[in-house]
Amino acid sequence: MKVTIVGAGNVGATCADVISYRGIASEVVLLDIKEGFAEGKALDIMQCATNTGFNTKVSGVTNDYSKTANSHVVVVTSGIPRKPGMTREELIGINAGIVKSVVENVLKYSPEAIILMVSNPMDTMSYLALKSLGIPKNRLIGMGGALDSSRFRTYLSLALDRPVNDISAMVIGGHGDTTMIPLTRLASYNGIPVTQFLSEEVLEKVAADTMVGGATLTGLLGTSAWYAPGASVAYIVDSILNDQKKMIACSVYLEGEYGQNDICVGVPCIIGKNGVEEILEIDLNEKEKALFAKSADAVRVMNEALKTILA
Repeated sequence: MKVTIVGAGNVGATCADVISYRGIASEVVLLDIKEGFAEGKALDIMQCATNTGFNTKVSGVTNDYSKTANSHVVVVTSGIPRKPGMTREELIGINAGIVKSVVENVLKYSPEAIILMVSNPMDTMSYLALKSLGIPKNRLIGMGGALDSSRFRTYLSLALDRPVNDISAMVIGGHGDTTMIPLTRLASYNGIPVTQFLSEEVLEKVAADTMVGGATLTGLLGTSAWYAPGASVAYIVDSILNDQKKMIACSVYLEGEYGQNDICVGVPCIIGKNGVEEILEIDLNEKEKALFAKSADAVRVMNEALKTILA
């Protein structure tokens, strides 16, 4: 199984490292526009193999898409990262052109590949790729919900002072500081609702911390995070290549689900060898439905900026 990662920056390189270390794919190709950058990252990762025991072949190329041929999954991390004070919305004008060009090029050599979108604003970039390039909706996945859910689980773990892997929780809606919806009502600790352990006030703080999770790290680091995003990408890639059919919150194209049409936004999905194999419609209460509708409206506002590109 071959995976291509376009963009060898922090997120792309971390994703390649996790995929290799865990043996998720037999081959990983890193591609970047900066001369020698992807090659250097790939060589550095390969030199870990003897100490960590993996056998994945990792290679790097500079802007040569022919080397990505026959990829099963293509991860798109291209574009400028979010800087302190910058919203994901402000990235649209810069990153839309980059993302469209990248996806066009990878599809020339891997026309059946599943595209995993990471570039921000992720919901809008997913919509751009889907609508402008005619990709079947099951083969276009935005990874934001997986990352947001991992942050939600982390904050719940800290509040509970319990192991994070004993906690089940999900974030739906747009991948934005004001559009994501941490589903505190449905979160559980080993099957027991967290509402039995945490007060409403604490849960509100957990949700608020989750929603600004990315911005918090951007403020601390001076750029976007990379460890958790890279691991979240690898988690989805693993479910695809090994047909694990995991339920993962992802940004996908909706056609009536949750009362929404013609939009890519985060919802729980079954992810397997065919990409998005099922969209799960969970029962939301009236408050959650209203928040989801509001989130979708906000994503649509961002999508409006794509009109000139899609024309």
